[in-house]
Amino acid sequence: MSASDNYEAASAGASDRVAEFEDTRRGPVQKFHHALHQTPSLVPLIVLVLSIAVFGVLLGSKFFSPFALTLILQQVQIVGIVGAAQSLVILTAGIDLSVGAIMVLSSVVMGQFTFRYGLPPEVAIAAGLMCGTLMGFINGFLVARMKLPPFIVTLGMWQIVLATNFLYSANETIRSQEIATSAPLLQLFGTKFNIAGAVFTVGVIFMVLLVLILAYVLRHTAWGRHVYAVGDDPEAAELSGVNVTRTLITVYMLSGLICAFAGWALIGRIGSVSPTSGQLANIESITAVVIGGISLFGGRGSILGMLFGALIVGVFSLGLRLLGADAQWTYLLIGVLIILAVAVDQWIRKVAA
Repeated sequence: MSASDNYEAASAGASDRVAEFEDTRRGPVQKFHHALHQTPSLVPLIVLVLSIAVFGVLLGSKFFSPFALTLILQQVQIVGIVGAAQSLVILTAGIDLSVGAIMVLSSVVMGQFTFRYGLPPEVAIAAGLMCGTLMGFINGFLVARMKLPPFIVTLGMWQIVLATNFLYSANETIRSQEIATSAPLLQLFGTKFNIAGAVFTVGVIFMVLLVLILAYVLRHTAWGRHVYAVGDDPEAAELSGVNVTRTLITVYMLSGLICAFAGWALIGRIGSVSPTSGQLANIESITAVVIGGISLFGGRGSILGMLFGALIVGVFSLGLRLLGADAQWTYLLIGVLIILAVAVDQWIRKVAA
């Protein structure tokens, strides 16, 4: 056999080996992993559909009624709105422990400006929205300009805003009857309307629209791409021309503004202005984000996944309640889902690397 024949035979063998390797890489597991990597919201969507199917089989029409399904949306509307704010921050590899406190303080400002100072509800609402945006700006400035860790900054801000909330409101609750009589605009997000037996609220519609708008902005605008780039590798983003400082500050400011809208929605949800409401919103929002497949390491995830994560919690809560199970089972299952979600994220990152 000549040298050229040997070369051709070796080349053919190498080609066969390459072909075998490529076929192995494109097996079912690899294809599934690729789909998860490309579409982070796929896992929470699958879990959501399976959860609805399981409880639908166990409860039948009791669970599958239009009223029950839209009740889930009403229950998760606050978590969904705050979760949108939390998602933006976590996509930059940060975390915001102050979202719940900012939400409540913004609602208190709206109530106090209306009933203590006698200002028009429109002015009071604008003041509440500006308050939330200002709190977000302070967080962003400390993280982006002062280079302080987001966890420490927002932990401190949580305590400061929480104390300010109680001191400013004097721990006073403004009752729903007073609001309904004098300033019904504050309860706008609680307005209900019926469509074929399904009961929706303005707050639910706002949550869905907010998530859809943010999903578009994050995927199809330069600012959205900058958010992902900063979360993935801030130094590389800086070298490629991204203004990391400005991006971080705008993310935290937008997060604060969204939390202020959540405060307005909270008034509509509970009917009153209470300084003690929504205290677990920070934990609940992080839960929705993690279950929704957004990586705590930043740079990967979908805000639609966060909405699916919030809905999963809502489905489990309502389904177990209708089954008559102890409420602690809900916490147990949600805890398992959180750990599994983080494990899946680590697996996706490890295989992708």
